[in-house]
Amino acid sequence: MKEWQSMAIAVLLGLTVRWVVSLNSYSGAGKPPMFGDYEAQRHWQEITFNLPVKQWYFNSSDNNLQYWGLDYPPLTAYHSLVCAYVAQFINPDWIALHTSRGYESNQHKLFMRSTVFVADLMIYIPAVVLYCCYLKETSTQKKIASAFCTLLYPGLLLIDYGHFHLGLALWGVLGLSHDWDILGSLAFCLALNYKQMELYHSLPFFCFLLGKCCKRGLKGKGLLLLIKLICTVAAAFALCWLPFCTQVEQTTQVLRRLFPIGRGLFEDKVANFWCTLDTLLKIKHLLSPRAQLMFSFLLTFLSLLPACLKLTLQPSVRGFKYTLVNCALSFFLFSFQVHEKSILLVSLPVCLVLNEVPFMSIWFLLVSTFSMLPLLLKDQLALASVVTTLGFAVVSAASFPIFEDVSEEELRLKSFSMRVQRHVPGFKVPTKMLKTGFLVSVTLMSLLTLMSITVEPPHKLPDLFPVLVCLVSSLHFLLFLIYFNVINLWDHRNGRNQKKIN
Repeated sequence: MKEWQSMAIAVLLGLTVRWVVSLNSYSGAGKPPMFGDYEAQRHWQEITFNLPVKQWYFNSSDNNLQYWGLDYPPLTAYHSLVCAYVAQFINPDWIALHTSRGYESNQHKLFMRSTVFVADLMIYIPAVVLYCCYLKETSTQKKIASAFCTLLYPGLLLIDYGHFHLGLALWGVLGLSHDWDILGSLAFCLALNYKQMELYHSLPFFCFLLGKCCKRGLKGKGLLLLIKLICTVAAAFALCWLPFCTQVEQTTQVLRRLFPIGRGLFEDKVANFWCTLDTLLKIKHLLSPRAQLMFSFLLTFLSLLPACLKLTLQPSVRGFKYTLVNCALSFFLFSFQVHEKSILLVSLPVCLVLNEVPFMSIWFLLVSTFSMLPLLLKDQLALASVVTTLGFAVVSAASFPIFEDVSEEELRLKSFSMRVQRHVPGFKVPTKMLKTGFLVSVTLMSLLTLMSITVEPPHKLPDLFPVLVCLVSSLHFLLFLIYFNVINLWDHRNGRNQKKIN
């Protein structure tokens, strides 16, 4: 009983912080002609309510795709339509065709935030709480700490403030973790049909379920499970895409909107491999768009292949969670057309292993928030960013004794260390160096944040601070990719957990 009371208090505190932060600022408010992401959400309600379904993704006089045209899968459009009906009931001016463009009022802002908050209450928050409550081999204190830190993670508080697809993906993880494979697959299919960026998480779901079917035997229970999964996926996609599959032209237009290859290898100063390399080699000028696409595909595929192969051959829940981290991070670092906000797709799986490797997870979550600093400053969220990051750091340090025991066992590197010792006697993971590295990292990020806010860059180098943020963050992410791959590939407990899959 006390466990649930403590969890309820943590959730209420987390919800309060989320609501207060959400009212702090609105992306692009009062900045014509585009008005930012806030206007994009409102505009989609306008389009879906006033135009026939077949016109939602097509350019026309009533639907200028250059002005926040729909570029997400059908489930996002359906969600916008539901919100539009509520808006029409309250105030039709909010979604009036053409005349509502750039509409801003305090009442409408409250309505927009409320729709997101209700969606989070229905999907994302319950998934976080249930996941943390049912963590195995974890103390009550760690369960509460994991839930509280996840809800207070600054990245998910500050960016977009609406994580419907992440909530659906988390329900998928919950389902697979408790052998509700059909429900878990359905939840993830809905997440993928809400935002195409959920492709970052798709391979771990596929490999885990395929490995599970193979372990059960493809001539018996495994075959039956495979058929059920295929039917579930096919039915989910058919229901979501049915209005757009009546004509080939309709389907291809939606796909073109979802995967705009013409936008290029990356956007703005995103902290991934290609943007970092571009600062040195100007890769966008050296390689043709086709070559960029091929190289990004090749590097992404090679970087996630080891984790996916192990998960398929040795399916386990722990391995599934770490493969989610590795695949999402590989996509972020090496794939085509990456946005700064895409790091949130890596942060969610990292939150799932927060109770297992708190030191490295908290470090990653701090870096991920820092990597979005140029975007946060652009949206005038400097103060909110600093306050929420400090709050998260304090809560994390109080909840997890991250500096008390930074050992090979706590870092899940004991198996790797023992393997290396066969070839290099006396080898040990430099845990003291990691502590020092963490402090240096935090100091460097703090200084860059302070300078980005208070110091004017040189006239000849206007992008100096965003580039430095990009370089520092991407180097961190490359090291995190190596770390999470190492503990995934050499963690002997992943093999033990296979016995639980029958």
